[in-house]
Amino acid sequence: MILLVDIGNTNIVLGFAEDSKIIDTYRLKTSLNRTADEYYVLIKPILDQYTIEDCIISSVVPVITSALKKALVKYHKKQPIILGPGVKTGVSLKVDDPKTVGADIICDVAGIKGFADEAIIVDLGTATKYIYTKNQVFYGVSIAPGVSVSMKALVNNAALLPSVELVCPKKVIGTSTVGCIQSGVIYGGAAQVDGMIERIKDEVGCKDAKVFATGGLSSLIVPLCKNEITLLENLTLEGLLKIYDLNH
Repeated sequence: MILLVDIGNTNIVLGFAEDSKIIDTYRLKTSLNRTADEYYVLIKPILDQYTIEDCIISSVVPVITSALKKALVKYHKKQPIILGPGVKTGVSLKVDDPKTVGADIICDVAGIKGFADEAIIVDLGTATKYIYTKNQVFYGVSIAPGVSVSMKALVNNAALLPSVELVCPKKVIGTSTVGCIQSGVIYGGAAQVDGMIERIKDEVGCKDAKVFATGGLSSLIVPLCKNEITLLENLTLEGLLKIYDLNH
């Protein structure tokens, strides 16, 4: 079994793959304060269900990368592959500074292979990322605050607004404080996705590009969008698995 680890700013996603297929996934809360031993205690009940033959890690949080790497080496005697320089990805980067492209973006582009030659990928996580790719070439991305980040920023900067659950309200025009906030953040997020898709298509001239969505909040936002969007919740892990296969 191959262990796939996607370390994001909000969540750590563990995937378990066999014969180039993802069998199971688990989602944990990201915490910068845990030690390698604490992370191992947290993930040990999950790892004990599988026989781990190898591991690959994609991360945008270096501190946690180091902690998980130490845990896997210490307790499982596995030296994980860390996605970075020297690792073949199959993705070409046509941007000003390739070194600044996040590992999660590279995985998304790698993962779309086999689904479409030309695509707009909407990654709805801590940040909302709009990625344009064609023939496994990454041409750029637009990055906006994520839906949950926008909600927290609003509540933290307005003394009289309460914290609310991130769930979709029944109507756009709210009649309660909670419903009003939920509507503005969630329906507003969906409207942003629709608007950015149209702007990217106009700018690049990719009217026929297929649109895909991934990320922890994709299942909440995508059903509210007017564009045709294919939901691929495990796209980042799929890309990480393809990168692993490419290096073996």
